[in-house]
Amino acid sequence: MKMTGAEIIIETLLEQGTDTVFGYPGATVIDIYDKLEMHKDRITHILAAHEQGATHAADGYARATGKPGVVIATSGPGATNLVTGLATAFLDSVPMVAITGNVATNMIGRDAFQEVDTTGVTMPVTKHNFFVRDVADLAGTIREAFRIAGSGRPGPVLVDIPNDIQSDTCNFEPAPIMPLSKPEKASDELVARAAEMIADCRRPYIYFGGGAVRAACGEEILALADKIDAYIGCSMMGLSEIPTDCPRFLGMQGMHGHFASSVALAKADLMIGVGVRFSDRATGKTDRYALNSKKIQLDCDCSEIGKNVSVDLGICCDIKDFLIRLTAAVEKKELPEWKDKVDSLRKREMHAYAEDAFLPREAIEAVGEIASPATRIVTDVGQHQMWTAQFYKFRQKHTWVSSGGLGTMGFGLGAAIGASLATGERSVLITGDGSFGMNLNELATAVTYNVPVTIVIFNNKVLGMVRQWQTLFYDKQYSSTTLTRKTDFVKLAEAFGAKGYSAGNIDEFKEVLAKAYAEAGPAVIDLAIDPDAMVLPMLRPGGSFENLVTWKEAEEGND
Repeated sequence: MKMTGAEIIIETLLEQGTDTVFGYPGATVIDIYDKLEMHKDRITHILAAHEQGATHAADGYARATGKPGVVIATSGPGATNLVTGLATAFLDSVPMVAITGNVATNMIGRDAFQEVDTTGVTMPVTKHNFFVRDVADLAGTIREAFRIAGSGRPGPVLVDIPNDIQSDTCNFEPAPIMPLSKPEKASDELVARAAEMIADCRRPYIYFGGGAVRAACGEEILALADKIDAYIGCSMMGLSEIPTDCPRFLGMQGMHGHFASSVALAKADLMIGVGVRFSDRATGKTDRYALNSKKIQLDCDCSEIGKNVSVDLGICCDIKDFLIRLTAAVEKKELPEWKDKVDSLRKREMHAYAEDAFLPREAIEAVGEIASPATRIVTDVGQHQMWTAQFYKFRQKHTWVSSGGLGTMGFGLGAAIGASLATGERSVLITGDGSFGMNLNELATAVTYNVPVTIVIFNNKVLGMVRQWQTLFYDKQYSSTTLTRKTDFVKLAEAFGAKGYSAGNIDEFKEVLAKAYAEAGPAVIDLAIDPDAMVLPMLRPGGSFENLVTWKEAEEGND
């Protein structure tokens, strides 16, 4: 059947299982938007307030479902506005397909109005990108973009399409979805070598990250841990793959990870890394990281093996398959001395948290009490993000949505909208006044589509995480971290057409949270918190987990 390029784009998106796209129209994508309107009964378009917000929404959609999110933008500033969102998805390995328009092929390189080298600009922050020069290649290119986005280690793929290609015609033939490429299975020899290392250990620790989430291997990790009497920790990107209340799970490890989780890893004699890249925020000083342990690293991306931390056994493989075979190969272990050591670390941590009421923790726990297990908990970046990672009790997979690798302030609202639209359920955004100010314009999107998102702003009137560093390491010189803004978030929410509430203590918060959560559409809660509240424990800059900043040290530093 003969179709225009714009029609081919829509048909190919539908063929790939796309039901929702996010975007913003412009001159070089008019043809695409014309066909979107004609096919609105088959594919839903969500008009964002800004292209960056649209990209974050596509990201949130992808994280909530595992399907590639799709975003559409025009050339020039429309395309460049996608860059932060693409980089966010790239560093967190989120599948996404971005479609951008460009000027006509005969105008490329002539500095036409709103022309930019989109593929050149986005090459460093995409898994792959394409420039389509012939309408006959269009359908195949989009199919390949989806295949690449979802295969192996996922990531964003961009397809740049000049507007004359969108209006050109050619024959279109439907095709089945291309199978995703999968990592190869490891050899029996490698399984045996890993089993031998486990047989020799007395303090095993399994550390997993976002790669384990994508491989859906939480059950396999638990089965191995049960068999070898190991404890489990995760990177921030691993949260929600294993229920928080699992007895073997010590929680997030790293710069602001749980005390027991970070110290147990430091004391382990065998660390098994599963789908985790050992970023600087997780390791601190790499030559002191898990210094006394042998290390096994499993990952589907061969480039990650030994990249940041030297390992004794690195295996590029299908990690789910490897864990199943490894569990079958090892002998059952019982390690009472290791259990006693970990229990003592847990008691020390619990004692520190139990000493005083702490409003951020109480508020996060209150959210957990009212939210269903399937509720997507979304954050921006900063102290509120780390408190949520520390204190929220995740009960179901894929319910944690947060920017890890890039640490994108302003990510949260778009992502919360995308996650809610993807699932048809309410999402909760926990944010800070600094982060929320970055992209609060997406409140317009949430209100327009009556998206059920409950927004909790931890309002300390400072840039809390940077201020914390200034308190501990820069002699309390608070350069540019005190926000003297006079924004009234309740009135702001009402001006956008959302409900707004405020609270100053936990009782007030619980009362307004119940009201906000019952709203059919978006609602904002402005929760006042102490500007001097800190995320603890904390890994010192350039330090190791042998000298964490704990609650006592922070209090002494604040005297």
